[in-house]
Amino acid sequence: MDKEATAILVQKLLTALGEDANREGLKKTPDRVVRAYEEILNGYGRTFENEVTVFTNTHKYDDIIYSGSIRFFSTCEHHLLPFFGTAHIAYIPSEQIIGLSKLSRVVDIYARRLQDQERITMQVASELEKHLKPKGTAVLLEAQHLCNMARGVKQFDSNMKTMTFTGIFKQKQELCDRFFRLIG
Repeated sequence: MDKEATAILVQKLLTALGEDANREGLKKTPDRVVRAYEEILNGYGRTFENEVTVFTNTHKYDDIIYSGSIRFFSTCEHHLLPFFGTAHIAYIPSEQIIGLSKLSRVVDIYARRLQDQERITMQVASELEKHLKPKGTAVLLEAQHLCNMARGVKQFDSNMKTMTFTGIFKQKQELCDRFFRLIG
């Protein structure tokens, strides 16, 4: 991120909105926004490949591995407003298994970018497919979007669910049903 250019743009935005960018409460806002965006959008400087830990499936475990209620937040690429929610991920291993925290990490890496929810869902599944080569994956994200809550139709209680299935999850309905039961 070009911090200096971003700070200048934030100051111009404040002025364009009719604010006095030099008043006490706003003087340091451009620098605060830069620091916030550095943290909120730190997914651009990260790759799952650099953070993943994969182990040999020495026990030949061949049933669902599930991690749910993974909290995430992201920034809508259409309105630059936050959206936030939970992710649920399952896979059936083949030769490899993954460190449990890495399921949360793959969500975090992709959520910390300008995004849409559909793309995060697909990116999570794609990374698991690429690094684990599992028999199948199931990914479900449920989120609330401030662009839907604070503007437009103002639906405060609405949420959006996106999901994707690969491999054996796509082929066997009973596995999808078990996945949904795990979610509750």
